[in-house]
Amino acid sequence: MKAVIMAGGEGSRLRPLTCDRPKPMVPVMNRPLMEYSVELLKEHGLRDIKVTLQYQPEQIMEHFGDGHKFGVELHYFIEDHPLGTAGSVKNASGLDETFIVISGDALTDFNLSQAVEFHRLKGAAATLVLTAVNNPLEYGVVLIDNQGKIKRFLEKPGWSEVFSDTVNTGIYILEPEVLDLIAPEKVVDFSKNVFPEMLKRNMPLLGCVLDGFWCDIGDLREYCRAHRRVLQGKVKLKLNAAQLEQGIWAEKGVTVSPLARLAGPIYLGRGCSIEAGARVMEETVLGSYTLVGERATVKRGITWERACLGTGSALRGGVLCTAARLAPRAAVFEESVVGDHSMVQEGAVIKPGVKVWPAKSVESGVILQDSLIWGDKISRTIFGQDGIRGEVNRSLTPEMASRLGAVYGSLDSQQAVLVSSDRQPPSLMIKQALVSGLLSAGAAVLDAGELISPIARQAICLLKVQGGVHVSASEERGNNHNLRIRFWDQAGLPLTRSQERKIEQLYFREDFNRPPGGEVGEALRLPDLAQLYLQEILGNVSADKIARAGFRIASGYLSPYLQRLLASLWQSLRCTIISINHGETGRPGSYRQSRLQIRSKEVARLVRYNNASLGVIFDREGEQLLLFDETGRAIDGDLYTALWSLLAFREKQKGPVAIPINVSQAVEKLAQRYRGRVLRAKATPRSLMELGQREQQDQRRICSPAALSFDGVAALVYLLDFMAAHDLTLSGLLKEIPAIKILERETACPWAKKGRVMRRLVQESSRQKTEMIDGLKIYHPEGWALILPDPDRPSYHVYGEGYSEEISASLTDFYINRINALQREALEREHSAKPTGKR
Repeated sequence: MKAVIMAGGEGSRLRPLTCDRPKPMVPVMNRPLMEYSVELLKEHGLRDIKVTLQYQPEQIMEHFGDGHKFGVELHYFIEDHPLGTAGSVKNASGLDETFIVISGDALTDFNLSQAVEFHRLKGAAATLVLTAVNNPLEYGVVLIDNQGKIKRFLEKPGWSEVFSDTVNTGIYILEPEVLDLIAPEKVVDFSKNVFPEMLKRNMPLLGCVLDGFWCDIGDLREYCRAHRRVLQGKVKLKLNAAQLEQGIWAEKGVTVSPLARLAGPIYLGRGCSIEAGARVMEETVLGSYTLVGERATVKRGITWERACLGTGSALRGGVLCTAARLAPRAAVFEESVVGDHSMVQEGAVIKPGVKVWPAKSVESGVILQDSLIWGDKISRTIFGQDGIRGEVNRSLTPEMASRLGAVYGSLDSQQAVLVSSDRQPPSLMIKQALVSGLLSAGAAVLDAGELISPIARQAICLLKVQGGVHVSASEERGNNHNLRIRFWDQAGLPLTRSQERKIEQLYFREDFNRPPGGEVGEALRLPDLAQLYLQEILGNVSADKIARAGFRIASGYLSPYLQRLLASLWQSLRCTIISINHGETGRPGSYRQSRLQIRSKEVARLVRYNNASLGVIFDREGEQLLLFDETGRAIDGDLYTALWSLLAFREKQKGPVAIPINVSQAVEKLAQRYRGRVLRAKATPRSLMELGQREQQDQRRICSPAALSFDGVAALVYLLDFMAAHDLTLSGLLKEIPAIKILERETACPWAKKGRVMRRLVQESSRQKTEMIDGLKIYHPEGWALILPDPDRPSYHVYGEGYSEEISASLTDFYINRINALQREALEREHSAKPTGKR
C-alpha cells in the first residue's frame, strides 16, 4: 500500500515561524514536523511514500533525501503553482491501488491500520479519518450515520451552522477511482470539490472516527499546545532523547551547571548548555545548541536551534526561532515570537502576542507592544535629528502616528495643537491619524491644511498654541516613500531632547490620556495662513526698492504650493521669473539627489542664457535655498553660510553672529574685517533656530544665517532687499568672502562602538586645543578637524580645513583612518576576550 504526504503548505497563519521555511519543516520537539508523519506511516507498514511539494520544496528534499535514513522510500512531486489538496495528489503519479493521504504539517498518533481496516471492511471508495474536537469552527465538520456513512459536511462553519463535533483531519484512505474525479493541472480541493461530487454520485464515502491525539498546528497557540501535550505524555511519539529523571528528557551533549535548576516536564535538545543560576522550568523545549545564560529563566518557552538567552533574560511562554538572541535582562512573554536571527537587546521587553519577524533588532530598553514586521529594527529612540522619519506603512504607520498624536496631546490637553502637512496622499493619511490621536487624548486641533514648515512655525507663535505637528514627504536620497513628522513647541522650535525622550517613554508605555467620550477634543479648520507670513516678510524690506531694481530670477522646480505662494510675492516685488518646471507633479521623490544635480545644471544654464540677476532652487518645504549668482555659480553649503554671515556683519547690529560648529573658518576672517563676533553653535536644527530667533527678535538682525537656514523664501526676499539697497550683484558679494577649503567625509561606525571610538579620540587629543560644542573639534597648527557622530546613522562625519586643500584632505584622511583603526582594535579585543573550546 502506498502513501501520499501533502507537504506544500506555506503556513501563513504561523508566520513568522514559516517566513524562511515551509510549514512541514517547522520544528516540533526539536525535529521537523513532517518527520512524525513519515514515522507514523512507517510504523503502520507504509514505506512507499510520495510527497507533494509547492512552497520552498528544496528544504524538504534536502532534509529527507530519498528517505533511506528514515527507513522509507520517498518520491517528490513539485507543483509549479498551487493545485489544491486533491490537485496535488492527482499530480503524484503511480497511485494504482488503495493509498492513504496524510498531511505533512499536522501532528497525530492515530492508529492508521485501524482506519485502513475500516475502509476495506466497508468497501469504501474514500474514507475520511475523523476526530472529535471542542471547537469545530476552524475545521470541516462531518456528520455520519451509525454505519459510518457520511451524510453531510461543511467547511469551517459558524456556530449557527454547527451540526457535529466530529471534524475532518485531512487523513484519507482512497481508491484509485477517486482520482478520476480530479481534473489534471487544475485547482481542486477534496472537501470543496471531490467529496461533494462523490455524495452527488452516491459513491461510498465513509468516515472513521479514531481516538488519539491530532493537531493541525494551524496557528501559534496550537503550535505551543502541541509541545505541551507531548511533554505531558498525551501524544504517543518516539523522542530522540533519554529521560534523565522524571519529566526531564535530554538529547546527547547537554551540559547543565550544578548551580542551575531544572523542573520538568522539559526537553533539552542536543548540545544545549545551561549555565549557573539559570532556571529551566516546566513545559519548556530547548532546541539544539541553545544557550541559557547565567540567571536566565525559561518557563513554558520554546527555542529552536542555536537560540541564546543572555544573563538574567527571561522567556515566558514565547518562542525563540533559529539563532534568535536575548541580550542580558531582555524578556519575551506569552505567545510572542522572535524570528530567525533576530536580536532583542539589553533590557528590551517583548509584550504578549507580539511577533518579531526574522533578522530584526529590538534596541535596548524598548517595550515592544506591536509586531515588528517591516524595517530592520525598533528603537526606543523614535526621534532623529530633525523629527521622525520613516517609510510609509513600513516603519511609519497610521497606528504609530495615532499613538504619537495621543502622547503629544496628553502633554497638555488644555491647549490647542496646530497640525499641517503637504498635499501628498501619504502625508494626508498620517496627518489624519495624528489628528485622531490628538483628539482622543482630549486636545483641541487647529487644522491648518496644506502648509510649508516656515509658515507653520510662524503660525504657532502668532496663535500662541501648545505647539505644532507637521507631516511632509522626506527628501532622503534613494527612497520615494519616506515621510517626516516634525513636532514643534510653543515657540515654533523643534522639541528639546528631553521633551522628545518624554514622548518616547510615554509612547512605549502607552501612557496617554483616554478621556470619556464627552471630553474628547475638537478640530477647527483654519483659513489660509500664507498671507500673514508674506506680510511679515514684506514688512521687513523695502518692496519699492526691490521693484525698481528689476530683478530677473531663474527658478528651478517649485512645488505646487510654493508656486501659488510665490506668485503673489513676485507680483508685489515686480520681479521677472524665468521658470523650468517641466510640468512636474510634485510627487514624492521629485527631489532625489540625482534630479537635484540635473536641475542645478539647468538653472545655472538658465541664468547665463537669460541674463538673469540670480537663480534659485527651493526644496519642497521652502526651507532650503540653493542660490546661483549671475554667472551661474552655485552658492550652497559653507559658501551659503558665509554669504549670510557677510550680510549680517554688514548690518552692524550688536551681538555675535551664530553659525554651526562645522562651518569654515572663513566666517571668522569676515568677522575680523567688519569688527564682528562669531558664536559657534551645535549643528542641530533646534540650536540654530533658537539662536536665529533670538538674533531676529532681540538683536533686530534680519540677515541671520542661523534663522535663514530654515526659511528659504524669507532668505531670498532679504537678499534681494540687500542687493537693491546697496546696488550690488551676487557675484560682487561673493568676492568679499575668503577662500573656503573645508572638506567633509563620512565613515561607517557601528552604534555599539561610536561611544568607545569618541572616548579614545578625546583621550588622544588631550594635549591639543579642542572644543566639544558638538562632536570633537581638534585644532592643529595648520588647521582644524571636526569629528561629528551622525545622530541618525551608524557613522561619523569628519570635517577638515587647512591653509590649502592638500592640508584639508590630509586632516580629514588622518581622522577617518584613525576612526577605522580604533574600530579594528576594539574588534580584535572582543575576539581575543572570547573563550575558546566547546561547551
